[in-house]
Amino acid sequence: MKAMILGAGKGTRVQPITHEIPKPMIPLVRKPVMEYLIELLKKHGVDQIMVNTSHLAPIIENYFRDGEQFGVSMAYSYEGYVESGVAISSPVGSAGGMKKIQDFSGFFDETFIVLCGDAWIDLDISKALEIHRQKKAIASIIIREVPNDEVFKYGIVALDEDDRILQFQEKPDPKDAISNLANTGIYIFEPEIFDYIPSGVAYDIGGELFPKLAQAHLPFIGINLPFQWLDIGNVQDVWTVTSQILNGEVAGFKMPGREVKPGVHVGINLNVDFDQVNITPPVYIGGSTKIEAGATIVGPAVLGASCVVESGAVIKNCIVEDYTRLTSQANLEGKIIFGSKCIDPIMDTQVDIAEARLEFMIEDARKLIEPDAE
Repeated sequence: MKAMILGAGKGTRVQPITHEIPKPMIPLVRKPVMEYLIELLKKHGVDQIMVNTSHLAPIIENYFRDGEQFGVSMAYSYEGYVESGVAISSPVGSAGGMKKIQDFSGFFDETFIVLCGDAWIDLDISKALEIHRQKKAIASIIIREVPNDEVFKYGIVALDEDDRILQFQEKPDPKDAISNLANTGIYIFEPEIFDYIPSGVAYDIGGELFPKLAQAHLPFIGINLPFQWLDIGNVQDVWTVTSQILNGEVAGFKMPGREVKPGVHVGINLNVDFDQVNITPPVYIGGSTKIEAGATIVGPAVLGASCVVESGAVIKNCIVEDYTRLTSQANLEGKIIFGSKCIDPIMDTQVDIAEARLEFMIEDARKLIEPDAE
């Protein structure tokens, strides 16, 4: 079976993280969110996956390559061009990305699935496919209820008694919303869908294709199944979802590494004396990390691989990127350390570590590595 993962967006609401990596590569406790999607698709019999890429495309393509190591076959449709030796991102919209692939090869020759690459889900895809086929739909959206004051974040649908979508609103003002049934970014399509998508232009699924299908009174349905949907639409979502995972609130999520103490999961090759550090779970510590005696880590927290936490450092409720050195003067709470930025996900603020002169407590751990003597 075939599927497509939408991976071309710039992820503006997740900046500055997406200055460094594309949105589908944002890690949820060490693993890119897109990898979880591939695992789920494979579980439900999907073995051919297309990904449209654009922003920082090589990061996705070099990680997943042809998909063989994940037990599937994968290929990519790049949306952009090169000018003066520089790759320029030029996405063509979610529906346009589908159409570009179809015009190129006719790849989508059977019922297929399309997923946004920015959410962890455990949907019973096989059940959703069964409903889609029973309803003889040309297009199906997996939907779910959201709080009324959050409808502005999503596409919103109105259904009739047979679950046919009568109206589709893209991110309405709460006072104008026709319901609180939200588009989750999970779709099932028949190849006939391409009759409604123009070629060679930017075209959006939610903003353009779905309203057209509803207005044409086509067999376009909403499927409301119980499942976990952890959307990482913005920086605060990244923090919230990571906290839920660490706190054991996400049923079925398998923590990486091994559990050395209740709620403390670790990778290999650590330099840590757990009797000499102050750790309050839940915490994940990446491989090859060094934590000196007298350091304090309060969860929920994730320390990446090859980090150094010096004696006296206090780290509370933080996500810390790989290769980060936190000096004895570090006292951080509720922060995401990523790239050159120190991000406060709750206040939605960020500071540049160098510009704010924070290197005295946050630095690249690789600067400690001495070059080999000649």
